[in-house]
Amino acid sequence: MEQSTAKPIRCRAAVSKAPGQPLEMVEVEVAPPRAHEVRVKIVCTSLCHTDLTFWRMKDFPAMYPSILGHEAVGVVESVGDHVEEVAPGDTVVPVFLPQCSECADCLSPRSNICSALSYRPGLMPRDGTTRFSLAATGEPVHGFLSVSSFAEYTVVDVAHVVRLGGSALPPEKACLLSCGVSTGVGAAWKVAAVEPGSTVAVFGMGTVGLAVAQGSKMRGAKRIIGVDLNPDKFEIGKRLGVTDFINPNDIGEKTVSQVIKEMTGGGVDYSFECIGSTSVMAEAFESSRTGWGKTIILGTDTAAAPVSISSSAIKRGRSVTGALLGGIKPKDDIPVLAQKCLDKELELDEFVTHRMGFDDINRAFDLLAQGKCLRCIIWMDGAEQKKAGA
Repeated sequence: MEQSTAKPIRCRAAVSKAPGQPLEMVEVEVAPPRAHEVRVKIVCTSLCHTDLTFWRMKDFPAMYPSILGHEAVGVVESVGDHVEEVAPGDTVVPVFLPQCSECADCLSPRSNICSALSYRPGLMPRDGTTRFSLAATGEPVHGFLSVSSFAEYTVVDVAHVVRLGGSALPPEKACLLSCGVSTGVGAAWKVAAVEPGSTVAVFGMGTVGLAVAQGSKMRGAKRIIGVDLNPDKFEIGKRLGVTDFINPNDIGEKTVSQVIKEMTGGGVDYSFECIGSTSVMAEAFESSRTGWGKTIILGTDTAAAPVSISSSAIKRGRSVTGALLGGIKPKDDIPVLAQKCLDKELELDEFVTHRMGFDDINRAFDLLAQGKCLRCIIWMDGAEQKKAGA
């Protein structure tokens, strides 16, 4: 469908109007897709800690009113001019990280950070405007991470859309590949390139950390140490590959890095920080082995504070690197992960702890804030949630 034939759509959206306040279910108008854009009917979405962080944030880059949400799956409703890779009716996964497939970075195997499309907080990447407005007043509503999936319809740049084709992957599993699981598995595979027989430490056993554990197990790691303050995480961790568990509250005067070095005879080969704490990032580094230990930073520190690491320790062979979306190129790698799910190589059932309808989205925020869920799948029509027996 060309842009000129698409009309504005009015639909429901859960709008964030003030920091930390419950989202308000309101009617919004979603503009037609412009050139290089796709309008998507969201089938289901889920909550990620990044949504929670921005929901609480008082200052820029948080913007109000806005439509949060960035982990989702949907069906293409209409497309703008110059869109060829997807068509109405296609099942797609929107992603916060673009892949234009033409810039030097997208063409290089060394990067997944598209240099053609820069992130514009709250706005579309190409023209710096928004496609949302309040139906009652016409007031503009900001987008979020180029996705805004807490709405029945959204408009996404085609560079932020991954077509799943004829994949038979259930929507709630496809949804998880939009961010968290792909980040964790990708980090183990592409950033660390975990080797058979290696040792791994995972700091923070939320969805990303547990996906790191599963990805490391798939790569053949022999020992995977999970670090978390919540002892309930160990049981699910064991099912996804964690072999040992450290609760920082239970180790007395020792540091976590000291315990890990004792357990492994000098430190782990690969250490992953999945929390977003600069002190934990430093501790993850200290847990890595002198000579070749590699620390991968996946957590986001919203204050962008510096990490304190000894320069002499780095000179002794240890390294630190970071990654967005686990280093994966969305259009290339998410379909591969989807196939691995279908082939039963990648297990996603453990990550879905709750299911509910769109009207219950604030309850989902409460569960995540209280640490009582991994991923809560929010079905926009509520029908599938009932079918799942939640």
